[in-house]
Amino acid sequence: MGPFQIVSSRLISQLYCVLKSPATKGTTICLTMARPSSNMASFREVFAKAKHIVVLSGAGISAESGLPTFRGAGGYWRKWKAQDLATPEAFAYNPSRVWEFYHYRREMMQSAEPNPGHLAIAECEARLHKQGRRVTVITQNIDELHRKAGTKNLLEIHGSIFKTRCTSCGVVAENHKSPICPALSGKGAPEPETHDARIPVEKLPRCEEAVCGGLLRPHVVWFGENLDPAILEEVHRELALCDLCLVVGTSSVVYPAAMFAPQVSARGVPVAEFNMETTPATNTFRYKDFQGGRWKVSFPGALW
Repeated sequence: MGPFQIVSSRLISQLYCVLKSPATKGTTICLTMARPSSNMASFREVFAKAKHIVVLSGAGISAESGLPTFRGAGGYWRKWKAQDLATPEAFAYNPSRVWEFYHYRREMMQSAEPNPGHLAIAECEARLHKQGRRVTVITQNIDELHRKAGTKNLLEIHGSIFKTRCTSCGVVAENHKSPICPALSGKGAPEPETHDARIPVEKLPRCEEAVCGGLLRPHVVWFGENLDPAILEEVHRELALCDLCLVVGTSSVVYPAAMFAPQVSARGVPVAEFNMETTPATNTFRYKDFQGGRWKVSFPGALW
């Protein structure tokens, strides 16, 4: 599985066409490109029978909690896109700037609350568990809002912004401090005219392990880095077992997560997409929203 990266719609379409069916090893297939159904009654029949549901969530679901997606027009922090800052190279070059960016995001995520989408998923998981059915959430989000909403079966494939990893000793630790270090207090303003704080590296977040004191970084997967193999193994196990997949608030352009739902669809499992706009994967799925793009209205109600 390749590193975390944004790929073009054209490349995603090409990737769909090299998915291989387990039943016909060596046979290349292209997923059928057809208009997905918006028939709620049909979806409800499938949902009522499903025993193992996987929810794939992305930045769009947390946007309803007031968190910026850093995608599309206006998706900048100061004059940089997320992919300019969320890289090992950016951190090595200017750790102060990268920590300002993550401090801004930590403060926003710290105060954000789960919205009806998060809560509907958590409630659905609890209700179906009592019926002997399983719901698992696989999220690209690092904000922990699914966890805050009460979701139990949760795979955070890109990590958590509230965990740190020491660049010296490698220790991973939860960290909800606000601010994470005194030097970042009041820093991180997102406006384009804001100047870098240029915080000395010794005043940035440091490891608290005995005799270490190394520079900390956010414990998140940056562009160009590979996802945790253990988590990926769990993801593929869930995808192989699911009999219904829901895609919620994700643009389907960040690889490798962009290929999860198409892999499920390729083996004939129903996939329903809830997004504001169509994505490169939309026409490979069986269902698409149910209220003309107003997914935040239709999605919670669809889980009953």
